[in-house]
Amino acid sequence: MPITVVIADDQAMVRQGFGALLAAQPDISVVGDASNGKVAVTEAKRLRPDVVLMDVRMPEMNGLDAARAILAAGFDPPVRVLMLTTFDIDDYVYEALSLGASGFLLKDAPAEELVRAVRVVADGQALLAPTVTRRLIADVTRRRARAKPSPALDALTPREREVLELIARGMSNSEIATTLFVAEQTVKTHVSKVFSKLDLRDRAQAVVLAYESGLVIPG
Repeated sequence: MPITVVIADDQAMVRQGFGALLAAQPDISVVGDASNGKVAVTEAKRLRPDVVLMDVRMPEMNGLDAARAILAAGFDPPVRVLMLTTFDIDDYVYEALSLGASGFLLKDAPAEELVRAVRVVADGQALLAPTVTRRLIADVTRRRARAKPSPALDALTPREREVLELIARGMSNSEIATTLFVAEQTVKTHVSKVFSKLDLRDRAQAVVLAYESGLVIPG
C-alpha cells in the first residue's frame, strides 16, 4: 500500500510543488491538502492519512494547534505529523515535538530530503537525524529553565539510558546497534522498553525528555 499524505500549507505553490514531487514517487500518494490548520484537522479526520505535512504558520488555526488536535485524536493507526517551517530555530516546532509530532523539515530542504522524511515518518520513526533538529532542541532547552533530572530515568537500566542518549543524539536503530556492538533487534527491544517505562509516544518525545532531564547536555 502506498504511503498516504495530506499537505497543509497556506501557500498554493508550496502545496502544488510538494504534491507533484511526492505524487511522482511510486510508493507515495497525496490524498488531500489544506490551506489552513482548521481544514488540515478536518482532512486528517476524514482521510486518515499516514502523514500530514504541516506548515507551522497558517491562518484560522496555526500548525501547532492543528497538530495538537490531530495527535490528541488518538487515531489507530496513528496519523503522523511532520512540521514544515522556513525557520531553523522555532519554539513552535519544539512545542510540536513535545506534543508528539514526528519531527520537522525546512521548506527549502532538497527534494530528496522531503521524500525521505515522509518515508521515515510513515515508518513510525522520528525525523531527528538532521543537525538542525538537534540544534533546535538544544537551543530551546538552553533558553528554558535549567534542566532538572527526571526521576523517571531511575527506572531505566544503564543500557537503556545509553540507548536513550544515543536516540537523543539523532542515531537510528542501526547506528545505535553499530555503536553498541549489538544486534539491531536488541536495540529495538531496548527502545520499546524505554518508551514503555517513560510513557513516551515516539523518538521525538524521547529526545525532548533527554534534553530537559539533563541526560544530554546541549552544545
